[in-house]
Amino acid sequence: MASRPPPAVPGAAAPSPFDAVVVGGGLHGSAVALFLSRSGMRVALVERGSLCRAASGTNAGTLTMQMTRAALIPYALAAHRMWASAPEWLGHDVGVTVRDGLSLAFTETEAAMLEERARARREAGAPVAIVSREAARRIEPGLSRLPVLASHCPVDGFASAYLTGLAFRRALVAAGTRIFEHTPATGVEPGGARYVVRLADRPPLEAPRLVLAGGAWLEEMAGWLGVRLPVRALVNQLAVTERLPPVMRTVVGVASGLLSLKQFGNGTAVIGGGWQAAGDRGRGGGALLPGRLVGNLRLACHAIPALRGARVVRTWSDLEAETRDALPAAGPLPGHPGAFVCGAVHSGFTSGPWIAKLLADRILGREPAMPLFPPDRLIEEPQGGTES
Repeated sequence: MASRPPPAVPGAAAPSPFDAVVVGGGLHGSAVALFLSRSGMRVALVERGSLCRAASGTNAGTLTMQMTRAALIPYALAAHRMWASAPEWLGHDVGVTVRDGLSLAFTETEAAMLEERARARREAGAPVAIVSREAARRIEPGLSRLPVLASHCPVDGFASAYLTGLAFRRALVAAGTRIFEHTPATGVEPGGARYVVRLADRPPLEAPRLVLAGGAWLEEMAGWLGVRLPVRALVNQLAVTERLPPVMRTVVGVASGLLSLKQFGNGTAVIGGGWQAAGDRGRGGGALLPGRLVGNLRLACHAIPALRGARVVRTWSDLEAETRDALPAAGPLPGHPGAFVCGAVHSGFTSGPWIAKLLADRILGREPAMPLFPPDRLIEEPQGGTES
C-alpha cells in the first residue's frame, strides 16, 4: 500500500496529492489506475477524450487465443479468466461471452500456415487443435464448405468494448481515482523526486510515479522524457450488421489474420480483422477505404454464407498501437526512476487486464506473477548518440 505523505517541512515544496499519475485512459491505463487505487495509492488518470473510447472502445472486443502471439498465450489465458469473471473483480458485467473459436484455411498454403500457428500456440499452453472441415462444421453449423482445414480453440469469446469503458469508469470512481477526461496531456517534466504532467487548460499534476499508457501515442509520450520508443499505428476498419437471426455461434477468423467475426446476443454481427483504413496519429482514424471494406465483408460471407443477405448499418476505423515485435511495452522506463509504460500490443484487448495487473504489482513493489515486457528492447539511440 502507498505510504501517506510525510509531515510538511518548513520551506519545502508541498507534498503531491497523488502517488501516481497515469496518462492514457484506455484499457491498459484504466486497469493500471484501478489496481493501484484499490491498493491504497492516490491516483490521477488523465485521458484526452472519454475513458476507453479510442482503440479500447472501438475494437471488435474479441477475446482470442488464435490471433494472439504465441509468446503472449500464457498472459492471454490468464486475462481470459479475468474477462470471464469480470463481475467479480471489476464489479460490473461487460457482456463477456465465452465461445469456441475457429480459424480457417481456404488454401493449402493457408493450411500449412494454420498448422504451424496452431502448433506454436499449443506449445505455449493454448488448447488449440487442428480439425477437419467436417469437424469444424459440427462445431459451427453455419460454416461454409469452402475451408480445407480449421483450428479449434474452446477458450475464445468476446466482450462489449463499449460496456468495458462504462464498467471501468464506475469501478475507478468507486476506488477513489481522480479522473481527468477530455484533458490532453501536453508534456512531462522530471521534477527531482516527482514528475510534473502538463495539461491543456488545467494546472499540472505531480506525483513520484508516472505511467504512460497512451496506445498509439505512446511514442510521443516517451519522447517527452527524451526516450525514442517506436510505436506503429495501425488503422483498423470494422463493420457491424443489422440484427439477424442466429447465423453463427463461434468466433471465426482465418489463418491470415484478416478476419474477426462474431455474432452478439442482440443479433448484430461485428466484422473486422485488420483491414486498414487511411489515417495516422495526426488525423486519427482518417478515411475508410471502401475496396478493403468490401474485401473484409466478402471474406466474412466466404466463411458464413448466411451473412450474404445482411445489411451493414455502420462502419468505422480507429488506431491500434503495435511495437516492432508486436509484444507489449510494459515495464520501467530506463533512466527515469518511477516512470513506467504500458500498452502498444497487437490484439491487446485480450491480454490487457492481466498485463496491467502485472505492471501494477511491479509499481507496488510486489513480484509480478509473470515476467513483464520492459521497453528496453525497443528503445532506439538518439541520432548522433554514441554507443557505450
